[in-house]
Amino acid sequence: MTLTPFHVALQVRDLDEARRFYKQALGCTEGRSAPDWVDFNLYGHQLVCHLNPQLGPRGRIAPHFNPVDGHGVPVPHCGVVLEAPDWEALAARLRTQAVEWVIEPCTRFKGAPGEQSTLFILDPSGNALEFKSFRNIAAQLFET
Repeated sequence: MTLTPFHVALQVRDLDEARRFYKQALGCTEGRSAPDWVDFNLYGHQLVCHLNPQLGPRGRIAPHFNPVDGHGVPVPHCGVVLEAPDWEALAARLRTQAVEWVIEPCTRFKGAPGEQSTLFILDPSGNALEFKSFRNIAAQLFET
């Protein structure tokens, strides 16, 4: 099966703020837009930010956290699985940006099936984003 790009839509409190974050912090390019939404190219996937001016200063309600390998993982969240060099470059880029870390870059499940590099950040509206990498994506992504 050939992987195709995913499409995900998020609520944001301010489109200009979302544009700054997704373009500057994550390096996304902007696609189509309208007064109430904007598309971004997130590593070849379509991320759409829809304006919800009713979101408060931290966005929607606080996410739930599930324990995963010693960290509290925010739920809901979305993100991208990257090749190791792209993940390393993103982690380095984010370290130079004013991002809100949920989980700083780390390796979880060390030495176990599914070992992965991961990081979690929040966008300015409180949407949790995960970026992860495996040494061998094809073999490890769904390894049990």
